[in-house]
Amino acid sequence: MKRRLLLAAPFLVSAAPRPSAPRAPLAATPISRMDTRWWAQRHAAKLKELRAAPPGLLWIGDSITQDWEKSGPPAWQDFQPIWRHFYGGRQAVNLGFKGDATSHLLWRLRNGQLDGIAPKGAVLLIGANNLGRLRWGVAETLAGIEACIAEMRRRTPAMRVLVLSVLPSDRGDWTAETTRGINQGLAQRFGAGQVSTITFMDVTQLFAPRGVLDHAQFYDRQLRPPEPSLHPTATAHARLAALIEPRVAAMLGDRPRS
Repeated sequence: MKRRLLLAAPFLVSAAPRPSAPRAPLAATPISRMDTRWWAQRHAAKLKELRAAPPGLLWIGDSITQDWEKSGPPAWQDFQPIWRHFYGGRQAVNLGFKGDATSHLLWRLRNGQLDGIAPKGAVLLIGANNLGRLRWGVAETLAGIEACIAEMRRRTPAMRVLVLSVLPSDRGDWTAETTRGINQGLAQRFGAGQVSTITFMDVTQLFAPRGVLDHAQFYDRQLRPPEPSLHPTATAHARLAALIEPRVAAMLGDRPRS
């Protein structure tokens, strides 16, 4: 009997279950919002726009990016003239979706928004909504942003991407500290040309000179009721566009617009 047990032992060891691979955090897991009517309609409309004419430049993100489609008055929400000045004639497409976190953007990238196109460049601004009700931390959000970048590189390998820092806001100490950590991580990962076709640019100083948030650069306090500063005004968007314009022009291979 003892000899039989010894002979069976190797088979018992080989049958032991293998450890499963660690699951990706939710921030790096594609999550659909197709059950939200306006979101599903916008997704369908953007797919149609992308197929109508070959895009040259993509602006990809959340409500901060979607704001480019607003027009005034009032002046603080008159974004369209600035968009036309910097991106008119560049076959630019706005892929900003209000409320999107990295997980939602990843779903969009995997479900049509990069299919069959070959833009020269893209501006990526995502992560602010990871820090709202979701409260996904530094590691989770970095994983989500990196997953989106990896998807962009896989589907449009020749496209150059300018990754912008998560913008500062006044949504509390945890959010401010987490934003700094995310931006430090992005700088370490993409700030020195470690990944071909990917460039990182920290634009924090534009909105928080000397480390102090400039509330005048955001329109949220002009809403009724007022909200915490998060969304740049049209004037602030113009400053942002001017700041990144040399990088954008280099991606597209044309002359910078003043």
